[in-house]
Amino acid sequence: MLARTGLDPQEALVCTMVLVAAAHEGITDREIGVMAGLVQTMPAFHNFSSDRLQVAMDTTVNLLREDEGLSHAGRIIREALEPRLRETAYALACEVIAADRFARQSSLQMLEFVMNELELDPLVAAAIERAARARHQRI
Repeated sequence: MLARTGLDPQEALVCTMVLVAAAHEGITDREIGVMAGLVQTMPAFHNFSSDRLQVAMDTTVNLLREDEGLSHAGRIIREALEPRLRETAYALACEVIAADRFARQSSLQMLEFVMNELELDPLVAAAIERAARARHQRI
């Protein structure tokens, strides 16, 4: 993926999750587990193997190390996803953050970056965020 100028939709979804997970001091085991679980259960990842997940995650991390890697990632994610899948990407990013138990400021800033790059309506984004929070409430 790194040498290519684009992503397929499934890779773009993974890239979005990795962006928010990598926003703080490294991707945690919990975040990796959440991403793997989402890939195994979400219909958008039908026929997407765990091997492809690892390759997509590694490639995204390498992409972020490039000069202007973040803006490059945002552009190729947006180009890979039709509008209805951009909402899916944002929902997946929210799941990764919500599963981390408390959101770090850097993760929230990355989530805002993702929302802007995906050109989402702020009200739609707020609804997706609230739904993720509701799913991860503890008793």
